[in-house]
Amino acid sequence: MFIGAMLWVVTPIKNLSNANNALQEGLAAAVRIFRLLDTKPTVSEQERPRPLAGFSESIVFDKVSFGYEQSRTVLEHINLEVRAGEILAIVGPSGAGKSTLVDLIPRFYDPTAGTIRIDGIDLRDVSVGSLRGLMGIVTQETILFNDTVRNNIAYGLKEIPQSQVVSSAKAANAHEFVCSLPEGYETIIGDRGTRLSGGERQRIALARAILKNPPILILDEATSALDSTSERLVQEAMERLMKGRTVFVVAHRLSTVQRADRIIVLEDGEIVEEGTHEVLLKGRGAYQKLYRMQFGEDSTRLFVVDGPGTG
Repeated sequence: MFIGAMLWVVTPIKNLSNANNALQEGLAAAVRIFRLLDTKPTVSEQERPRPLAGFSESIVFDKVSFGYEQSRTVLEHINLEVRAGEILAIVGPSGAGKSTLVDLIPRFYDPTAGTIRIDGIDLRDVSVGSLRGLMGIVTQETILFNDTVRNNIAYGLKEIPQSQVVSSAKAANAHEFVCSLPEGYETIIGDRGTRLSGGERQRIALARAILKNPPILILDEATSALDSTSERLVQEAMERLMKGRTVFVVAHRLSTVQRADRIIVLEDGEIVEEGTHEVLLKGRGAYQKLYRMQFGEDSTRLFVVDGPGTG
């Protein structure tokens, strides 16, 4: 019995010797976690911020400059006014500052110089919650959670009827593929939506934005990583979503911005061109160069001669 008891004690003793290693790993992780929790946000509210009840006039960039580091400026003296209900497309080469420009609108960052005003009010004077409550944001990298399809679409909203979730999914061209999942809208999609394809993830994100029904919409490269079939479905959903809203569209593919009310071209953090697709294409500037690189010189010539929609 004594020998048997000794044999049973061997394994616990070995585990005890490894406990210190696990404890040290946990302590090191805890230090990093608490360091992150103690980090103060760079964007802060005033003591008594003004709540925004809605959006009705315009968003104005007044001599806005921004840099992630003091030694390097990403945006330089941006002057821009976007009226309510206008669709503004932002194009340009990689690193021009397109995503940075739209990230300033929901106050993910504050400008290092200049001001951004919504309906005449400086963004730094309004509450962050009410400001972001007016916006729907769909990016290239969708933010989905290890939860059901329904909860991902209705994320951040309480007591949403199932019928509204389904209507939003239909408008986003997502209802058909959701119904084909093993448990439909109650299917767990995995962390970051790993059980779905790229196009399916984007349509879930669009359904979320449609359900929120925001007056301001930011689409940041929402179709850049999709194949042609998925892009067509997502593009159809985006066109439904953009109706009647103020929209900022960031895109590399110029086919997604041709119907915008106005297009601005960014280069090295500055607005170098501005106008409609037809006007910019007739010029000899940066937009026409981008168009030629994507569609070829012959298609550009055909578009200019035969008119909009034929290129």
